[in-house]
Amino acid sequence: MSKKIFIAATGQDCGKTTTSLSLIHLARQKYKRVGFIKPFGPKLIAYKGRQVDMDAALISHIYGLDDDLEYMSPVVVESRTTRKFLDGEIKREQLLFPLDHAISVLEEKCDFLIIEGAGHAGVGAVVGLSNAEVAARYQAPVLLVTGGGVGHVIDSVYLNLAMFREAGAEVRMLVPNKLIPAKREATLGYLEKAFAAHPFTVIGGFNYSPILADPTLRHIARLLGLQLHARDEQSLRIAHHLQMGAASTQRVVDLLQPSTLLVVTSSRDELLVMLASLYHIPEFKSKIAGLVIPGLAPVAEIVLRILNDAGIPYMRSTATTADVFSRISEDVSKIGPEDCEKISLIQKLAETELCFETIDALI
Repeated sequence: MSKKIFIAATGQDCGKTTTSLSLIHLARQKYKRVGFIKPFGPKLIAYKGRQVDMDAALISHIYGLDDDLEYMSPVVVESRTTRKFLDGEIKREQLLFPLDHAISVLEEKCDFLIIEGAGHAGVGAVVGLSNAEVAARYQAPVLLVTGGGVGHVIDSVYLNLAMFREAGAEVRMLVPNKLIPAKREATLGYLEKAFAAHPFTVIGGFNYSPILADPTLRHIARLLGLQLHARDEQSLRIAHHLQMGAASTQRVVDLLQPSTLLVVTSSRDELLVMLASLYHIPEFKSKIAGLVIPGLAPVAEIVLRILNDAGIPYMRSTATTADVFSRISEDVSKIGPEDCEKISLIQKLAETELCFETIDALI
């Protein structure tokens, strides 16, 4: 029988997958057989001929767990799953059977098993299997991941604790992520005070990292559904800043920051040509990650030739500049299998910022 831990979160984008990636990396230094399962897969992709959750595919790809793939994503949630369940076309038992089987197999095969939930404690309640209920069903101690900060973290933790308590699941660890380095100790200190009466331990997670938080050009192209004109190595460049190319040409250049993605409307020929010219200069090449060129007006043929000759990465969209800018601004970058720099950094940071010995002792 393996050791189990359920990775939950107070909401989306707190860092569950980053935490799972880290725990597998650290657990493998102690345990021979480390497994992973995403009980309910809300974000499906095709991987190795199967429809599986993207997090299960990511973990399988990074850690070579393809032999266990059928158990790592036992229940895939499609767009009509909720309606089918409410209409009586899908029964709770139909979802439980593959889940129970997958957990049983992985418990036998593994010394250490990570069960990653989806979203907050209540996700899945519509089919009678919330994250809290799944954690309780398999008697897996809960590690609850939160964002950084104090006030809103305390509020969101209390909301989630109520559901875990009602389901009979035991929260043993609280792991705040995306901590501001200068405020890390103070933040953890306040959270320890806030939850001093509760039977769980506050463990510091990851500090905020622009490399982990910011998107690659390839991610942005997928987000916008655009073709990315770039070499493979350029497509993996991380855009740390986003800038609207709406000011004068000189002003736009003056405002450039390291690894900036510029949104420049298709009618700004002079600005596009200037940026393409600057891309040849090392000082500016480090500042220009790439371009998104929105707008209904066609880009002049000569401008496209200049962009292509310069080798500057770009994407072309017919959407409005405001729409493109807002979609990129509001997006939270998810880690993908091709994000080697991010994955390597996560594994490196895990060894200094996440105390596996403490986590392991609390399971």
